[in-house]
Amino acid sequence: MAVEKKQNEALNVEEALTQSEAFLLKNKKSIIGAIVAIIVVAAGIVMYKNLYAEPREEKAQAALFKGQEYFEADLYDLALNGDSVSYKGFKYVIDEFSGTDAANLAQAYSGICLYHLGKYEEAVKALDKFSGKDQLVAPAIQGAMGNCYAEMGQLDKATSLLVKAAKAADSNAVSPIFLMQAGKIYLKQGKYAEALDAFTTVKENYFRSYQAMDIDKYIELAKQSKK
Repeated sequence: MAVEKKQNEALNVEEALTQSEAFLLKNKKSIIGAIVAIIVVAAGIVMYKNLYAEPREEKAQAALFKGQEYFEADLYDLALNGDSVSYKGFKYVIDEFSGTDAANLAQAYSGICLYHLGKYEEAVKALDKFSGKDQLVAPAIQGAMGNCYAEMGQLDKATSLLVKAAKAADSNAVSPIFLMQAGKIYLKQGKYAEALDAFTTVKENYFRSYQAMDIDKYIELAKQSKK
């Protein structure tokens, strides 16, 4: 009976993991995209308020505004390349207003647009050109790059960036999400010790996060796989 009980517990853990995996894989882009979008939009609002008085920055922000609307409506191609009417696209803002904060912000937007459009190599290049030291914005961009590498099958680069992003942000908003993604990739790679470490960090450091609610089954799976 004891052996049968343990087998049933193991099956329950794996079944729960499979269901959770299916949900997260299905919604991964929207989850990460939404978080990064919120952070980038918030940064844009701050920049707009602080830099509105500077003429070139004002023009750049005005050129960026319609793209933000398209972005928030998930119209990524229009946001990136323009609408052939009055808005010229994030790419235009980057080229025309190079050196401004608005152009830097457009760089981040363009990278996320390319990510959603499935152009992962281009997305990495765009995101890598973004310059920012904000405690949330910079790690979020780094995490987005990690997701790009994951989509391209470059899993070591993906986990490295995701873990770094989680540590740099040290925030309940994004760190547990990036750690969970890294942990699942580690499981896929058979790196069970690393997976266990990622999941345990979520449990111990971000116990108030949504991801921590069912973290025990991931920890249990990593432990079982490690044996």
